[in-house]
Amino acid sequence: MQPGQTAFDRAITQFSPDGRLFQVEYAREAVKRGTTTVGIKFRDGVVLLVDKRISTRLIEPKSIEKIFKIDEHVGCATSGLVADARILVDQARVTAQSHKITYDEKIGIEALVKRICDLKQFLTQSGGYRPFGTALLIAGVDEDGRHLYETDPSGALVSYKASSIGSGRVTVMDVFEEEYKDDMTKEDAVVLGLKALKKATDEDDLDPLTVEIGMVLEDQKFRRLSNEEVKSFIDKFKEQ
Repeated sequence: MQPGQTAFDRAITQFSPDGRLFQVEYAREAVKRGTTTVGIKFRDGVVLLVDKRISTRLIEPKSIEKIFKIDEHVGCATSGLVADARILVDQARVTAQSHKITYDEKIGIEALVKRICDLKQFLTQSGGYRPFGTALLIAGVDEDGRHLYETDPSGALVSYKASSIGSGRVTVMDVFEEEYKDDMTKEDAVVLGLKALKKATDEDDLDPLTVEIGMVLEDQKFRRLSNEEVKSFIDKFKEQ
């Protein structure tokens, strides 16, 4: 424990003398230790890619889920504590369905993200709770176009053209700063995401069983790609 930090990290509602909430910072550290997650907007949609980080061959890769469908037009990828992420995903699904039942229309992506972040922020100023130790990359398409939002444990949200969360974020963002283009095709976006993922994870070879990809297009529903589709994209990446 650092000097001056004593006792100020025992309650989520107590600020330190320099204006910090240590419990929120601890939650951010949990995200930084999570698997590398990537999101990219392209010409007619948004793609999410996740490294599942399979630590032993005894694990069934399909049992690890890091990309979730929230509604027909929106999905998300997580980094950090997956159990916390599931609670947020369940809440997001309820919010999306409640909006559809009430207004007979799909919820806007920004409105949905703000509702999720409202819940995250509530836990930063309520005694007896802890912040969610997870960050989300939320990808969706609505009448206002394509959207990619990053949320963090404090409840903050930022819209990106391309972003990353997790342990490899710095490396991935360096790749995106150099190579991202606004008018990328679907294939180019996925290949760029795989390139950034490989560089961040420092793996010798990408395995279709350990890479998860989700995608939403302007004229199609959000879905997770099959292992065969992931393998075809990895093969294209290897060719380049």
